[in-house]
Amino acid sequence: MKYLIVGLGNIGTEYEHTRHNIGFDIADAFVEKHGGSYRADRLADVAEVKWKGRTFVVIKPTTYMNLSGKAVKYWMDKEKVPLENILVLVDDLALPLEVIRLRAGGSDAGQNGLKSIQELLGTNQYPRLRFGIGNNFPKGRQVEFVLGKWNNEEWAVVMAKLGKCVEVIESFAAVGLPRTMNIFNTLVYPY
Repeated sequence: MKYLIVGLGNIGTEYEHTRHNIGFDIADAFVEKHGGSYRADRLADVAEVKWKGRTFVVIKPTTYMNLSGKAVKYWMDKEKVPLENILVLVDDLALPLEVIRLRAGGSDAGQNGLKSIQELLGTNQYPRLRFGIGNNFPKGRQVEFVLGKWNNEEWAVVMAKLGKCVEVIESFAAVGLPRTMNIFNTLVYPY
């Protein structure tokens, strides 16, 4: 069983640990927990993790967010991973900070990484883990907020959620999408 785990974010030190790069941070937490390491490869930094008889190809696209679909399509084809075994990790402005949502598919909701993936895969029916970042910003300051760093009050919640997101990835592979959604979609962090 092979899985493609896709952390969405932007490359470059100025984007590290920003709200928009939480997909990279979740991918890193998963790889670190399982003793993996990244290598620079085509269109992405790539790590391979083995866990309970399953292989996870974890990618962080190096294409910038709005071209993420190129990396997803390339690695999906190269590793022969079926659509239902892909899990995209993404920030979500529409969800409060205390929430994560696992979905089987759906709209890109204006998120450029998801838009690019949908265009290149020709479908919006692929699993994604949406990490709520909240929308606590003044009118006209969305870009600054999304590309900004977490504040001290948010950080404790973010750290609790990162650990849970690693569990979501493991559960997704171990028991499948529907059961994992039932377990994690109702939780509010920290609890």
